[in-house]
Amino acid sequence: MAISSAGIGSGLDVNAIVSQLVAIERRPITLLKTEVGQLQTQLSAFGRLQGALATLRDAASALAKPATWTAMAATSANPAGLSVTATGSAQPGRYEVAVSQLAQSQTVATRAFADASAVIGSGTLRIELGDFDAVPPVPKAGATAIDVTIAPGADSLSAIRDAINAAGAGVRASISSDASGARLVLRSAETGLENGFRVEVLADDDGNTGDTAGLSALAWDPRIATDPLTGATRPQAAANAQFTVDGLPLASTTNTLAGAIEGVSLTLRQAGTTEVVVEPDNEALKKSLDGFVSAYNAAVGMLREQTRYDPTTKQAGALQGDRGAIQLLGQLRRMFTDSSGASSVFTRLADAGLNLNTDGTIVVDTAKRDAALANREELQKLFANADAAVPANNGFAKRFQQWLDGALGSDGAIDARQQGLKDRVRAKEEQQERLEDRVLRTEARLLRQYSALDNQMGQLNALSSYVTQQMAMLNASSVVKR
Repeated sequence: MAISSAGIGSGLDVNAIVSQLVAIERRPITLLKTEVGQLQTQLSAFGRLQGALATLRDAASALAKPATWTAMAATSANPAGLSVTATGSAQPGRYEVAVSQLAQSQTVATRAFADASAVIGSGTLRIELGDFDAVPPVPKAGATAIDVTIAPGADSLSAIRDAINAAGAGVRASISSDASGARLVLRSAETGLENGFRVEVLADDDGNTGDTAGLSALAWDPRIATDPLTGATRPQAAANAQFTVDGLPLASTTNTLAGAIEGVSLTLRQAGTTEVVVEPDNEALKKSLDGFVSAYNAAVGMLREQTRYDPTTKQAGALQGDRGAIQLLGQLRRMFTDSSGASSVFTRLADAGLNLNTDGTIVVDTAKRDAALANREELQKLFANADAAVPANNGFAKRFQQWLDGALGSDGAIDARQQGLKDRVRAKEEQQERLEDRVLRTEARLLRQYSALDNQMGQLNALSSYVTQQMAMLNASSVVKR
């Protein structure tokens, strides 16, 4: 503990002396902090490297998947009239799709009432889905007729609309208003003949369900569509989509369907004839290849940056001289330049247009790559072939994936190197704590010693002053006696 009065008796700057001695004692701690900072920088560099290698592993894994190589693309000659998407199960070919009728929902509009607040009447409506134009009518399979209760006081046109929408009967109700008044408009929630509907009045508060007064005004049945008493109309009848694929007649309850062309989803938008082309999706494959190249170059670039030494600036990367990082860089290069027996056409990545630059990164020969894409089956072997019995026949994507799985695993090279650095940081931090404790004890000891010295020198100074004073007095007395 510092003594505020230290140095008063002796004139020594005790605190300054002790501070300088303690600073010398703290030099090893400062060096340890510098070393810990360097280790933390290396840990951070390995963390970034781990992320870059994980990205490369993911890119290699994508190229190792069969689905990447079987991806198909479907195009429509008239996307505005017919849009298409394909899956891996689609077969290459050209197909002619002729649409004569789009699938549509049924729409029914009541006669006009004064406005949306007009009271219609209470009772019970029954809404049932099905093809009721057919003879006999065909109710929708699996659907149940829904009864909608219209209570007294909640029987205005708008309240009836809300009650129908809340019932989940497979129709949507809205109100359409114009100069003639307000109409309740009912629309099928889904398209197709099976989603047509009829509206029956099971109970009417006026006691008569056979007229057009009260709730009965909302009844709809295709068999009485021309009855002048009801006033309801059907602006649009339910219909199935009607089309042909290469002359084969087909029908669908919706305008979006799968299976008419295997592995292709069709969305019908307009009537007309459109050519659909299904072919291998080279653009998607190029994107996967470019993703691998970018990830490889990023990993190599990061390793080179972290392990380099610039003699001009005399600046070193965080991992300069790190054997683990240097080995990773060398392994990446060796894996790239190896050959594979998977394909009889392509044995090296350079055969597919992926060339190694002088700085270790990949440069793509696009003309050579595009030519290789024309032989997709052999190119797939070069990247994705798996041969557990003969590893030399594994494709390059498979090799990168397996190696990176090991390097990035819990017992892999990256994890082991990081754990080693963490252990060193922990050891140096513990050493710092021990040194800090020793410095505190040294500081306390030095303060005690110098304080004691200060006191002793103060006493000696006082004695010296007393002796000097007595000698002066003796000298003065001798002069007087003479």
